Amino acid sequence: MGVPEEIRKVERPKNTVVIDTGNATVYRYAVRERRGVTYVSGGNPQPMNGKIIGHIIEGKYVSLEEKAATKGPDALSYGSSKLIKDLSEDVVNDLLNVYELSDALRIFVIAAIRIIKPGIIAGRIANRYSRTFFSHWYPNLALSENTVGTLFEKIGEDGRKREKFYELRMKAIGEDEHIAIDGTLKQDTSIVNDLSSYSHKARIKGCKDLSVLYAYDIEKREPICAEVFRGNFIDGTSFSAFINHNHIYKGIVVADKGFPPSKIANDLKEHPDLHFLIPLKRSDSRIKSNDMLSWEGALTGVTKRILYKKKQIKGGRFLYSYKDMSKAHGEENGFFDKNKDKFSIDDFNETLEKSGLIVFESDLDAEPLTIYQCYERRWLLELVFRHYKSDECLDRTRQQGDFSLIGSEFVNFIATLISTRIVNKFENTELLKKLSYGDLMEDLTDSWRKVGAPDPASSDDKYWKNVSEGVFPELEALGLSIPAKKPEPKKRGRKRTKPLPAPSAPKKKRGRPRKNPVSETL
Repeated sequence: MGVPEEIRKVERPKNTVVIDTGNATVYRYAVRERRGVTYVSGGNPQPMNGKIIGHIIEGKYVSLEEKAATKGPDALSYGSSKLIKDLSEDVVNDLLNVYELSDALRIFVIAAIRIIKPGIIAGRIANRYSRTFFSHWYPNLALSENTVGTLFEKIGEDGRKREKFYELRMKAIGEDEHIAIDGTLKQDTSIVNDLSSYSHKARIKGCKDLSVLYAYDIEKREPICAEVFRGNFIDGTSFSAFINHNHIYKGIVVADKGFPPSKIANDLKEHPDLHFLIPLKRSDSRIKSNDMLSWEGALTGVTKRILYKKKQIKGGRFLYSYKDMSKAHGEENGFFDKNKDKFSIDDFNETLEKSGLIVFESDLDAEPLTIYQCYERRWLLELVFRHYKSDECLDRTRQQGDFSLIGSEFVNFIATLISTRIVNKFENTELLKKLSYGDLMEDLTDSWRKVGAPDPASSDDKYWKNVSEGVFPELEALGLSIPAKKPEPKKRGRKRTKPLPAPSAPKKKRGRPRKNPVSETL
């Protein structure tokens, strides 16, 4: 039996022929290319058929390439992947400017997977990748356990490329933006608190035993560059090495209490735009001698209730003092509850005076708001840095040398940079007032969408898979889905088909007017 006419009429590539294979599957009608002709002596030339290039399926030509592309799941995790991708275009471009294409994309995707699944081991990265839209946007990336370990080693060995990447980040800093340099210690193995629990009330205590110095943009609240140091102590030598390795010659070095500025005196002298900011102990005599508890006013542009004072002291340096009213009330209540059985009014008055207090010494003459933000915003970055622990991956890759550790921490830096943008996005949309960071990321990760669905996504299209109705407002607030069109409200009342006629004038009565019978009798 020949190929039916309706099958032969289906549009397909030129110089092809449809063959009936005779099987009962959807691949019954194969499309073969014409390879040429065979000349027969004394007869007409006979066509020669080549390889099969596709099939006619349900009235449509489907090439073998299209069939190959349809292999794999028909839907993938979309929400969190799309958010990460949208917030990371400049990061990907900077990586592509420094690393080879495959390495740049693998660095970005591994960082993204760590954001979606913190603490994931190297042997599970490929599996998680295959379940997200990253496998659709960046297909065929080699992410096996051994490949990931080799990549970390390669990144760690080539410090020049890391420095070049950080230079690109530094060039993106605006003239009016401030840079702060700080450090975090990864030494506490506690996992009681985590970034997943972050909301406006959260704090964190972190992970393992190494130190990370990083520079961050105060206004944007995101890191610019980072460097790993062995051990659990950050000294002046580490700060100096970090400053010079990354060519950070303007900014504010934020150190812990007791850090002597003399440790970085040479760097401060060589670079006039480099400054320091160090918190003082509450018992420091300079606080009282400079009357730093007589407040000048309240900070504007912050959500907390903060009093402040700024004063220049001997030697040309400045003191900045702040009182957090909410924190002060907590400290006062804590003192009262702890000492109510042996209460001392003098001790309470002293606590009352210094509760919620933090005072800084600096060689920088700046606005009190800038100094406050410089210190206040550091805790979120420390939280995120500690959230991404490389040790789990290194244990599995069995490549625990310094280069692997440095390479893994570079990927963690990328994850940290993107995570701070996610947190900022959540805060700007006020979603963190309703849910924690972890709950929001879980909702987005559980939002699956069919492969090949149109972009941008719409909340009322048919390409979502098992997405709860309550998640769509989150997707819409983050710009990941277009809100569904609301039906126009129905008009009340009965619809008029024709306008009512205008009232006509009263008709005049015919004939003579009747006389009043009463008047006639009179």
